[in-house]
Amino acid sequence: MEIPLTNGFYFYVLRCADNTLYGGYTINLINRVERHNKGQGAKYTKARRPVQLIYFESFDNQHDAMSAEYQFKQRTRSSKIKFLKKNGISLTNLK
Repeated sequence: MEIPLTNGFYFYVLRCADNTLYGGYTINLINRVERHNKGQGAKYTKARRPVQLIYFESFDNQHDAMSAEYQFKQRTRSSKIKFLKKNGISLTNLK
């Protein structure tokens, strides 16, 4: 997966070391993933490092990116997996 080098409005999904999924919003994907892996990201991912970026989506504005994050976080785990598979993400070893 090629990560954009430019700033924008992004919704992203991380796969944590314990195979859980974390959804977030950022304007700089590279920096945000690095911060998660340094333990400077969300409290949830701090204890589940390392994390791997498995999906991201670009939006025209902050509101839409944050809305996508909120909707993802409201899903059940099985619904999150279906969403990712529908978007072409292969989730081997993920139950």
